[in-house]
Amino acid sequence: MEKMLDSHAHYYDGRFEREAGDTAALLRSLFDTDVCGIVNIGTDPENSREVVREAARWEGMYATVGIHPGDGQRIEDIDGALGEIEAMLEGAKEKKIVALGEIGLDYHYDDTDREKQAYFFEKQLQMAEKYALPVIIHDREAHGDCFDAVCRHPKVTGVFHSYSGSAEMAKDLVRRGWYISFSGVVTFKNAPKVREAVAATPLDRILIETDAPYLAPVPHRGKLNHSGYMRYTAEAIAAVKGISTDDLIRATRENAEHLFGITV
Repeated sequence: MEKMLDSHAHYYDGRFEREAGDTAALLRSLFDTDVCGIVNIGTDPENSREVVREAARWEGMYATVGIHPGDGQRIEDIDGALGEIEAMLEGAKEKKIVALGEIGLDYHYDDTDREKQAYFFEKQLQMAEKYALPVIIHDREAHGDCFDAVCRHPKVTGVFHSYSGSAEMAKDLVRRGWYISFSGVVTFKNAPKVREAVAATPLDRILIETDAPYLAPVPHRGKLNHSGYMRYTAEAIAAVKGISTDDLIRATRENAEHLFGITV
């Protein structure tokens, strides 16, 4: 059975300690059984430092650092926070930092400062270009503006995580060198649009992820998510692609290795 690479998780989230009890024991079990690699995603300066520490602790864990559009809303010293993220990017390879993110735009809530989001996004895209790092894009109900932003930086590529855009946008992103990552949402009955995007995305551009502890796939929807549940996501994508689950897992692992410059 092929081992999986989870391209997007948040194992510092407090839900793990509250609901699983012992995050270290859970990770140890996952690495011993189903999982060969986890990319632990930072969303603000504080937890970005934490994922770097955790990457040093676990052989199969890698880190990304960045400011999420939601987390950025509560940051008052904007340029100070951006400076903290940039300081972490010095010597990124030695720290197992494999990408900048999670960055992007989130228009789901009406009370967010979109100009502030756009400023954080633009500055971090500039950083990614400066340090030649891929980016992890958060795009929630902001498809047009996210697409326009990345198009302004043609030297920057990466992955649109937990993809929720159209099949046509996925095709356009792939033509521009981007990867598309799918989460447990692909297993939801009310997500035909996501499965259409899977069908439209070439196998060599697909990643799989959990977004743990969120977005647990069916039959665990609503529960605490972890990397072991990603096999359900892989099965659903493999069914759309008409290939075996092991072939899908192998391909997505190799894609992630190529994008992030790692070998697991």
